[in-house]
Amino acid sequence: MADPLIHVSNLHLTLPSEAGAVDILRGIDLAVQPGEAVGLVGPSGSGKSTLLMVIAGLERPSKGGVTISGSDLTRMDEDELALFRRSNIGIVFQSFHLIPTMTALENVAIPLELAGIRDAFDRAGAELNAVGLGHRTGHYPGQLSGGEQQRVALARALVHEPRLLLADEPTGNLDGTTGADIIHLMFGLQRQRGATLVLITHDKDLANRADRVIHLRDGRIEGERPGTARQEAST
Repeated sequence: MADPLIHVSNLHLTLPSEAGAVDILRGIDLAVQPGEAVGLVGPSGSGKSTLLMVIAGLERPSKGGVTISGSDLTRMDEDELALFRRSNIGIVFQSFHLIPTMTALENVAIPLELAGIRDAFDRAGAELNAVGLGHRTGHYPGQLSGGEQQRVALARALVHEPRLLLADEPTGNLDGTTGADIIHLMFGLQRQRGATLVLITHDKDLANRADRVIHLRDGRIEGERPGTARQEAST
């Protein structure tokens, strides 16, 4: 078996509060293989989003290790983490986080422009085509529906061909039909490109489309089960 793309060991995160220290993550051990899709589920406050932010290098753990593609994120400073994310990680958020004064094309081209890629706009246009928005490249976020905005966000997350795609409640602001379309598109692109996916969702049916579903509660992994993708692959 290949080395895991994500390796989290004995991960703890404790944050201060007026009532005293709060343990958010309490000893997480997790390995995710290259090309695997993993769904994270659990009640609000279970630590799902915090775990995702630590994996992304956007939150520093209090204790433990986080290794992505053999690189130890806990040993990197903020500049090194930003460069690592730019090359290796794409993130899709619930609230899209598009820049309202930029067109769809400009929003998608941003990661490539920051990396100094000369054909940034050509590649951004191709990525918008891949998510079915080649006809909306010149539109601003305010001129797009919620589903279209999330497609732009997905294109932006994938345009630099990351090894790891992280999605935090990507259908949370969408209706059921639109959300299902986004999930179908995201899983299709992830598998087509061989990327690794970690998906947070409250929708168990959506999470079940992953290879593996991991349940969190009170900052710990409570258990896991195979998703339908793995079950179908084994039949």
